[in-house]
Order: sequence, then structure tokens, then C-alpha cells
Amino acid sequence: MNALMEVVIGLLGIFNSLIMVYMWVIIIAALLTWVKPDPFNPIVQLLYRLTNPAYALVRRYIPSTFNGIDLSPLIIIISLQILQVLIRSLMNAI
Repeated sequence: MNALMEVVIGLLGIFNSLIMVYMWVIIIAALLTWVKPDPFNPIVQLLYRLTNPAYALVRRYIPSTFNGIDLSPLIIIISLQILQVLIRSLMNAI
């Protein structure tokens, strides 16, 4: 039973790290929208492909535009941070 708990804690730690990486991807993609990079750059295309599905999901359910500013990256980051807090509390409870 103890080995199973260690595996679960390890998987939760990996999931927590992936959430952190995705938050950085969202931050970088949001900052790139300010400078209008080359849309044919492979890195820019990858960032847009990783973030646009999450943006579309948020925009579908929550009106996220305020005076021309898109707040969907902020909503996603706050949601991911809440998820991280829940994961950490679950890891500490185990």
C-alpha cells in the first residue's frame, strides 16, 4: 500500500509540473500577442496551437473581453493555480 501511495504522489508531482509548464506557455503566448511576431515561425505556431484550444474554451463560457483586452489568459492561469493548490493539498493529505 505504501508503494502505491508513492506512485500516486509521484504522478501528482508530474501533473503539477506539467501545469506549471503550461502556465509559462500561456504567459509567453500572451506576451507575444503584444509584439505581433512572424506567424510562420514554428515556435509561434506551436505556442498558438497549445494555447488556442484553452482560450476558445474560456471564451465560449465566460465573456473574457474587457475594453478590447482579452482576459482569457488571466482566467486560465488563475484556474490552473487553483488546480495546483488542490493538487498540493491532496499530496500533503496522502
